[in-house]
Amino acid sequence: MQPRKVATETTGILRVYLVAGEASGDLIGAHLMRSLKIQTDGKVVFYGVGGPKMTEQGLESLFPFYELSMLGAVEILPYLFNISARIRHTVDDVIAKNPDVVITIDSPGFCFRVVERLREDKTKLRCKFVHYVAPTVWVYKPERAELCAKLYDHMLVLLPFEPPYFEKAGLACTWVGHPAVVETSTGDGAAFRKKFDIPNDSPLFCMLPGSRKGEVERHMPIFGKAIALLATQYPQLAMVVAVPPNIIPFITPFFAGCPFRAVVTSNDEDKRNAIAASQIAIVKSGTVALEVAMANVPMIVTYRVHPLSAYYLRRKLLIKNANLINILLGEEVIPELLQELCDPVMIATACAELLSDQARQKNQKSKEKIALEMLIPSNGKMPSDIAAHTILSIL
Repeated sequence: MQPRKVATETTGILRVYLVAGEASGDLIGAHLMRSLKIQTDGKVVFYGVGGPKMTEQGLESLFPFYELSMLGAVEILPYLFNISARIRHTVDDVIAKNPDVVITIDSPGFCFRVVERLREDKTKLRCKFVHYVAPTVWVYKPERAELCAKLYDHMLVLLPFEPPYFEKAGLACTWVGHPAVVETSTGDGAAFRKKFDIPNDSPLFCMLPGSRKGEVERHMPIFGKAIALLATQYPQLAMVVAVPPNIIPFITPFFAGCPFRAVVTSNDEDKRNAIAASQIAIVKSGTVALEVAMANVPMIVTYRVHPLSAYYLRRKLLIKNANLINILLGEEVIPELLQELCDPVMIATACAELLSDQARQKNQKSKEKIALEMLIPSNGKMPSDIAAHTILSIL
């Protein structure tokens, strides 16, 4: 696949508008921006909404991207007015910037509404619309495939089984592979223990409660109690919590007067190293579980939403598992403690059982490797390079 050199005829510069609404989308967006710069010889300018990773690649975000990091039918209600205002703000900015392509990344609740508004304004825009990271139509709301076909010119998906869902609805679709698997490096556990003075014989528990404020506020009281219970079984226990920078203020109060060694970090390198240094991880269900699997660290996956959101989802769900590795394998290799099972006693018990069972750990690790290989493109290309090439090809 040869990089295609593309620029607009009028200015010689490709104008790209990106919208990403959470940490995983920010990372995907940053990788895509880097690849677009390479494949256009730097003849590209970026506008839009993104986080610190995209800022490093040259984006000046229209507003703080974490304002869009909300999930759940009930949890989102208090923020509807602000989200509606941000939709209008983004639509107006896209029209003012008049880009060659609008690329929305994940966050379908926000992104789809932005594109719907822009599609209605047909006289002002003649750009292409691309969505990166497909909505999980195979989990619930399969009708969203038809909506995507009306809104977008192309869909870039992370999972190999997703294209048929959108192609059936008439939307061109490209599987690029999963960036979290292909474009994320594993860490140095020894370096983490040395940096934070954690003895090699101290059991290290890694807690990954989420990247959204609401997730952290729901999970940390539960995770904190679970760790306190585990500390009675493992007196030399140490703990690390890794969250994005904007979440740090909501984390630190949980560790005032903590009786055991606790490290809170928002540094990406420290996060990777912390995972690699850990004996076990307590992971909020999501992309971060892939990073833990790549580091070959045993884990349990857990998640809790508002009870009304859970009731709604259970009526709509088409699958029984939440973790992607379990979904790919068709079995619950990684323990899932969701909703009512997301409980301090159950989490502590599951962690202790997994730590004491070497056979279960070995089975989890070996099967995770099989699942991760399913997410890697056979052509050896980076997902962001495939995505950039695809975008340039449709312009």
